[in-house]
Amino acid sequence: MPLQIPFDNSYARLPARFFTRQPPTPVARPALVRINDTLARDLGLDAAALATPEGLAMLAGNAVPEGAAPLAQVYAGHQFGGWSAQLGDGRALLLGEIDSPQGRFDLQLKGSGPTPYSRMGDGRAWLGPVLREYLVSEAMHALAIPTTRALAAVTTGEIVLRERRYPGAVLTRVARSHIRVGTFQYFAARQDTEALQALCDHVIARHYPAAAGPLDLLNAVIDGQAALIAAWMSVGFIHGVMNTDNMSVAGETIDFGPCAFLDRYHPDKVFSSIDQFGRYAYARQPDIAIWNLAQLATALLPLMGERVAAIETATEAVHRFPAVFAEHWLARFRAKLGLTTAEDDDSALIQSLLDRMAQGGADFTNTFRALAGRDARGQFTDPGAHDTWAPVWQARLAREGATPGQAAERMARVNPAIIPRNHRVEQAIQAALHGDFAPFHTLTEALQTPFTENAELARPPTDGEAVTQTFCGT
Repeated sequence: MPLQIPFDNSYARLPARFFTRQPPTPVARPALVRINDTLARDLGLDAAALATPEGLAMLAGNAVPEGAAPLAQVYAGHQFGGWSAQLGDGRALLLGEIDSPQGRFDLQLKGSGPTPYSRMGDGRAWLGPVLREYLVSEAMHALAIPTTRALAAVTTGEIVLRERRYPGAVLTRVARSHIRVGTFQYFAARQDTEALQALCDHVIARHYPAAAGPLDLLNAVIDGQAALIAAWMSVGFIHGVMNTDNMSVAGETIDFGPCAFLDRYHPDKVFSSIDQFGRYAYARQPDIAIWNLAQLATALLPLMGERVAAIETATEAVHRFPAVFAEHWLARFRAKLGLTTAEDDDSALIQSLLDRMAQGGADFTNTFRALAGRDARGQFTDPGAHDTWAPVWQARLAREGATPGQAAERMARVNPAIIPRNHRVEQAIQAALHGDFAPFHTLTEALQTPFTENAELARPPTDGEAVTQTFCGT
């Protein structure tokens, strides 16, 4: 019999034009790769039951549990600045929502078959992107960065055709919701004010109950995105595809297709194979967030009263972002340097280090980790770049009255020792393609304690190991 999960599906109670109801498409021979036992327990689910044949059938899309309301959500979006009037879940289905001890969460299957929004695609996922999202999203959670999460990964026993033949897979994704900036854009573009109001009310009730209306909602999303992107920057994360349909209004990192973490630091670094002009480069992410938030503000205008006044107030809200982001960015990077107080020259001190790291080919993660007392100067091709900066930083620390040991202890708590480096993720994927999931499991487990020393996983890639491009996976 189907697995029992206590669903309560608020999104499915919205008007029918918000989605298309349909079941997932069954697969041939599902096999379990991994269950996230800790997340299952946090959600109030029985991890052991998820690993049974009945649980596997649900995770693969072969059975719909009682109370689920599977549907594909519709949305629109700007993709690399170009407008797409209709997008939607082309290879995913929202199974339903559970009201867990940790709050309300969506359960979504990615790779569950075609939907009306597949745009001629097969609706499937291959194993590589599923393992990448599992690894990176769970690593982000361990780093205390808001993110969607991975409950399970299964293989399908079927072949997915991309540039070649790959084994198929399905990811069970958990999110506070899957509502995007592009969801608001979809209804605004159609001048469907009734649906836009229903969506606004739903998001406020679910995510921002203190918000009094659309302007408060806009400001709440702005605040959440400012904090989120500052957190990304602090660990060298590059999302890679910051389209408006990939910006969650819940303030979580969502959609990990061509994402990557910096090895050698450079502000203009791009990994995504489809980002040919560097629109979503590391240092451009705050600017793109402003652009995306301006699209959300535009979509909300019909709900904000008289148009001229609405434009003025919405513009003022969006213009808050740089200052809010700068506050979060400074807080993150001060902590990375062991600082607990604020001085006017702190931004210049941080930027001076980053500039020297870019010029000296320094590894982002290892340089900040090494500043806690190890050989930081050895991270630079020219150690003199470190030597002329370090005394200024040390004098700044001294003005706080902290001992080197106290500063090092603080820094070790916020500067990770390991991240999901691109070459390690790729090595795990390649091993899995040959039937060996041990590297994936080992890496997954290590990334759950990112502040624990691990010399092998902390090692940057050799020239032969370096992964210079990442791919969307669709």
